[in-house]
Amino acid sequence: MMGRQPPAQAQLFYTGFSLEQRVRADHPLRAIAARIDFEFAYQAVANRYGDNGNVSVPPPVIVKLMLLLVLYNVRSERELMATLPQRLDWLWFVGYDLDTEIPDHSVLSKARTRWGVELFKGFFERVVWQCVQAGLVDGSKIFMEGSLIDANAANGSIMDRYSLKAQLSDRYPELERRLEEIGVEELAKRGEVNQRYISLTDPQASIVGRGKPELYYQAHRAVDACAEVITATAVTRGDVNEAHQLVPLWEAHQRHTERRADTVVADSRYGTIENFLACHDRGIAAHMPDLKRAALKRTAMRQIFPDTAFDYDPDTDTYCCPAGQTLKRKSLHQSRDRIDYAASKKVCAACALRSFRTSRC
Repeated sequence: MMGRQPPAQAQLFYTGFSLEQRVRADHPLRAIAARIDFEFAYQAVANRYGDNGNVSVPPPVIVKLMLLLVLYNVRSERELMATLPQRLDWLWFVGYDLDTEIPDHSVLSKARTRWGVELFKGFFERVVWQCVQAGLVDGSKIFMEGSLIDANAANGSIMDRYSLKAQLSDRYPELERRLEEIGVEELAKRGEVNQRYISLTDPQASIVGRGKPELYYQAHRAVDACAEVITATAVTRGDVNEAHQLVPLWEAHQRHTERRADTVVADSRYGTIENFLACHDRGIAAHMPDLKRAALKRTAMRQIFPDTAFDYDPDTDTYCCPAGQTLKRKSLHQSRDRIDYAASKKVCAACALRSFRTSRC
């Protein structure tokens, strides 16, 4: 006989309900709660609070909420707090009950400001060390990688500091204030593009032209080979060369784990002469392609005509391609010891030799 659901009626009391029973035994948050002691947050931030005034949200709760924000890729702190009462597993992990009052989303941003960056670094190092003690980190072999992170700023916030139009704009005083925040020395470390174009929303973000130019930061990390635990990390501007982070990450890995990495694995972006020499001096086996050779190999794979088919004119510093078009200097890659020459995209798009390229592919 088919069953029918009776009309819904709110129940006032749930005497047999338990959050502990509602979270499955193999839930990832159970594994985190069993291995990480969040109570260390009390001592770590004790000097950031006074002896009187309003009572704050307990620091371990704040750390757990920030962890949920990252683990579940929640778009905002506001959305995290709105979703929290709907997720029984989140409530259990944080230590809340069904009728616990949910704090305002602003407690997270206020805590970050109050605690400071160094304290979060300490949290990270503490967790890494707990992984070491749990046998999840071997330490002898690490992988290095860098990835771009979208900055929380739109391209419309970018101003050209050399433009006369920008200098006449009502927003130019804001640009000058941002430039003072960055500082002359810090600005000089940037590439030509990011010295000229500054975001008023996030002046520390960098314009990176991988595909469509956008504002980015870059996360660099060292990952232990044993259980893929991130043992060292650094966040830089998006235009910072990944190769410059190899030695700092290796040293940070050694500090955090108290283990020496004898092998470093990375892609060709790290394969510079400076990094190979640094690894040799430290007795590190470097498993990474040579940057210059990798670039030449990629160029050879894309090459349709031999070098001899291009005539160089030293007086104008240009090349003449097999189609008779002039190729002007486009960009200089100092790390690869290479200069690129090219015609405009419009000229190449209408080239009669494009059919030859298609047949070769």
